[in-house]
This record gives sequence, structure tokens and C-alpha cells, in this order.
Amino acid sequence: MRIVIAGGHGKIALRLARKLADRGDEPVALIRNPDHSQDVTEAGAEPVVIDLEKATVTELTEKFMNADGVVFAAGAGPGSGPARKETVDRKAAVLTADAASLAGVRRLVQISAIGVDEPVPEGTDESWAAYVEAKRAADADLRERSLELDWTILRPGRLTDDPGTGRVALGSEVQRDSVTRDDVASVIVALLDEPGTVGKVLNLVNGETPVVEAVRAAASA
Repeated sequence: MRIVIAGGHGKIALRLARKLADRGDEPVALIRNPDHSQDVTEAGAEPVVIDLEKATVTELTEKFMNADGVVFAAGAGPGSGPARKETVDRKAAVLTADAASLAGVRRLVQISAIGVDEPVPEGTDESWAAYVEAKRAADADLRERSLELDWTILRPGRLTDDPGTGRVALGSEVQRDSVTRDDVASVIVALLDEPGTVGKVLNLVNGETPVVEAVRAAASA
């Protein structure tokens, strides 16, 4: 499969590219900074330079042509303010969905965050509140696209760089906990293979169930 990863230099994206390349898929990493080309090449992905905050839908649609699936893994990242949460975590996600639809690429997996549908407590840091609101809005937009896209929204818990365990808890009722970025990448690969997860919003944390079994169970739930 040819899988285009928006936000291709992110920590999850690089792990995902490696896993896809290792099994013979063709990952394509969309990156803003051309200096990151070597990193994504070493991960087994084809680097494509495009700035999701400045690109038109036509420009992004061109990058998605002939793809079998799209993964939205972009994020403004820690240290960025509310303005970039809006332009990356929401607007770039909406742009990605628009472009995938126009390119005729139905399969789209969007990385969100656990708990974003819950109210933000009073006194929450401004940037974190903006991040939660941006993710919530992006997810809400994607949920309205079932006629044009075969979407899955994946909501990981607190991300860690620990080695992957290969075991997770995945589903709509999973409670907040942590999950390794490596396991998130493994779940995305399995989601791309499992059409039964289309139209589902899935929370993800580390748990006791092997990844493929967890994804199959989520598909049949």
C-alpha cells in the first residue's frame, strides 16, 4: 500500500514509516522542513516537502494522488501557542480530509488525543485548552465525512518513548493512561488493514491484548 503520512517527521510518524516500509508498503512522509528529508528517508519513507499551514487544498490533493490511505499525524507540538494549535491541529486536519476526498483516497486514520470530548477544567493552561479544542473540532469535522471518507479516529493516551510492548487496550470505553509511540504506530498499521474499524473513534493505552487482536476486537465491537 502507498500510505501518505501528514506530519511525516513526527515521533509517531517516523516509527509508522519504518513499520510500513519493513513490511513492503510505500510510506510517503509530508514534511515542512527539507532538512528533515534524510531522517524520513532513513525511516524508509519518500520525503515530500509541503507546508500544511500554507498549502492550498489543490497542492495537497496532488500529494495524495494514487495513495491507498492517508494518516494525519501532524501536530503543532509542545511549546507552540494557541495560534498554531488552530492552524496545525485543526485547520491542517480539515485540509487533509478535504484533499484526501478530492484525491479519491477514502481511507484516513486521524491521530487525536484521549478525552478531547470532555470539558476542559477551569484554570487549564491556555495552550493545552487550545490543543484540546482544536483536536475536538478536527474530530467533529471528520465524523461528518462518512459519505466521502472511510475514517478512523485514534485517540492515544499520554505518549511515551518507552520501547513498544505490542500489547494495548483499544476501544471506546478505555480509560486514560499512557501508551508508547511505538505501540501507537503498530496500531495504526493494523487499523489500515482492518476495514471493520471504519467510522470508529478509539481510545488507546497500553494494556494486555496483542495489537492485532485488539484491533480485530475493536472492529467487531
